[in-house]
Amino acid sequence: MTFRTRLLLLFLLAFTCLLPGMAPAQALPPAHENFKVAVYIPVSVVEQMKDPAWLASSWSEIGSQVKVDKVYIESYRSGVLADDALLENVKAYFAARGVQTAGGIAFTSIGSGQYSSFSYTNPKDRAYVRHISEVTARHFDEIILDDFFFNDTKSDSDIAAKGNASWTAFRLRLMDEVARNLVVGAARAVNPKVKMVVKFPNWYEHFQANGYDLDQEPKIFAGIYTGTETRDPVIADQHLQQYESYEIIRYFDNIAPGRNGGGWVDTFTIRYLDRYSEQLWDTMLARTPEITLFEYSNLLRPAEAGDRNAWSGLHTSFDSAELEKWHAASGSKEPIDYAAVAGYSLSKVNAVLGKLGNPIGIASYKPYQSTGEDFLHNYLGMIGIPIEMHPAFPASANTILLTEDAKFDPAIVSKIKAHLQKGGNVIITSGLLKALQGKGPNQLDQIVELVNTGNVLNVHDYWGAFGPGSGANMGTTPAGLLVPEITFMTNDAWPVVRGTANGHGAPLLLMDRYSKGMLFVLTIPENMDDLYALPQPVLTAIKQYLMQGFPVQIDAPSKVSLFAYDNHTFVVESFLDQPVQVTVTALGSFAKARNLASGETVEGKTPVSPRRWRREPPQPPKTEFHIEVAPHSFAAFAEE
Repeated sequence: MTFRTRLLLLFLLAFTCLLPGMAPAQALPPAHENFKVAVYIPVSVVEQMKDPAWLASSWSEIGSQVKVDKVYIESYRSGVLADDALLENVKAYFAARGVQTAGGIAFTSIGSGQYSSFSYTNPKDRAYVRHISEVTARHFDEIILDDFFFNDTKSDSDIAAKGNASWTAFRLRLMDEVARNLVVGAARAVNPKVKMVVKFPNWYEHFQANGYDLDQEPKIFAGIYTGTETRDPVIADQHLQQYESYEIIRYFDNIAPGRNGGGWVDTFTIRYLDRYSEQLWDTMLARTPEITLFEYSNLLRPAEAGDRNAWSGLHTSFDSAELEKWHAASGSKEPIDYAAVAGYSLSKVNAVLGKLGNPIGIASYKPYQSTGEDFLHNYLGMIGIPIEMHPAFPASANTILLTEDAKFDPAIVSKIKAHLQKGGNVIITSGLLKALQGKGPNQLDQIVELVNTGNVLNVHDYWGAFGPGSGANMGTTPAGLLVPEITFMTNDAWPVVRGTANGHGAPLLLMDRYSKGMLFVLTIPENMDDLYALPQPVLTAIKQYLMQGFPVQIDAPSKVSLFAYDNHTFVVESFLDQPVQVTVTALGSFAKARNLASGETVEGKTPVSPRRWRREPPQPPKTEFHIEVAPHSFAAFAEE
């Protein structure tokens, strides 16, 4: 470029900034080196973008708060189909500003206010779905389906087409056909290079009942995407646990390696503003390449602090004073909105992500189209057990966790036996025990004779011991909690962690040796939330048994999660309302743990670990780190 050309460009830039009505240039938020940020724009907002002044002002505000790399421009939702000219104009607006563009579709019909799908056996609906796919593919080389690509109708044509099949089997078959022919096939007929991506929602335990096929659809579509919007675990109707924002990414990564495009978080149903940030952090801690913020107009809403008085004066990961500085630096004259919260929150996690390795966890097997002990993996994550779910039996792992979901594999008992015989450990839950107990070649009595009696015990006191004799007191739950009764044969299986109900024994963790391996049975309370009521010593003892050989563990109360990585880094996150003291135990000898955000170090100490019984072999070297985690905060460390 010549000097004259550069001078002309500088003149034009200065002249543009002085045009009447032009706002002064705002400071741009920093880019994220470790992931991309996308914003989804529903068709109702696309229609609003017909007003160029609103489009310019709204984008100026969002773009000043969070670095946006991509927008998904929706063509259709709930009976509204954008016209061709509008889609091209909006697409051109963002492309001119260096923002990548893609299409979006929400295949919702016009319903009663609840989610209503098309009736995919109705010829009129089928033709319209094909038309929507064709229109969108004319404008975009990449299209994502918002998470309404399921079927919940029971029209007369559906009932006739179903015949004697179950609704689950019928809908799986139906939606696979719709995906191939009316969506992917129709779009490719118009645009052969189009990449069709299906975004799966957060309710993965129940997908199959509505035709979401985690087995076949990742093969039909060019990519998948993950709903990580867990919202509030109490007031939201799904009651999803916070850990799922991380765990569902890991599961879907193992379903479609290299083709899970990212996580997706919205601003809905939260009691305090930190909950929005936690969803963003946990999504990114799963090491996903992109985060989608749903949706454009909601990012412009003023952000309300909510009920966070208990920790508002503390320096937490979400710090309101820091947020105010972030917002002020942008030059925005608007109130602090969700765009500002997103930009600030993502900058906090971006600062440490590049130093974390690949996520690791206790391998767990959830077969395709399985259900049982709904979402239990996420409750276990909330008590500090990192989980890595797989759709196939993870035979190469040393320790495998099996919940009731595993009963959907007819060969599960033979797989358990083979894993134990080669020296691995298997953890089964009381729910899976109940499903597999009984006599026969495919029943668990081939390995151990245990019975889930169907009785329920009200447990108040807790004890731990490896061998015979009195047990160490592990605390009480004064109100008690209900657990299923499991009976065992003395000296064949051992209750290494147990409760008592008025003196009656209630095993919480049973251990049985089989061939070269060990089988554990973990008793799940009747109400899964009661896992959080277990005393801290009980939780720690359970983790010590189940995570033998895992590179890092935590001694902490419930609702403190551990995220572990393969390069001697880890993250501890607290979802509690008050500060918490956490003891981190790492396998190996380390001098210190370095905080990846602040650079401060924590001195490592050698723990005192008395042997549980006289002939126990020497334990490998370990290092303890004592850290404090602020309420609703995460802390990332590297062992050095």
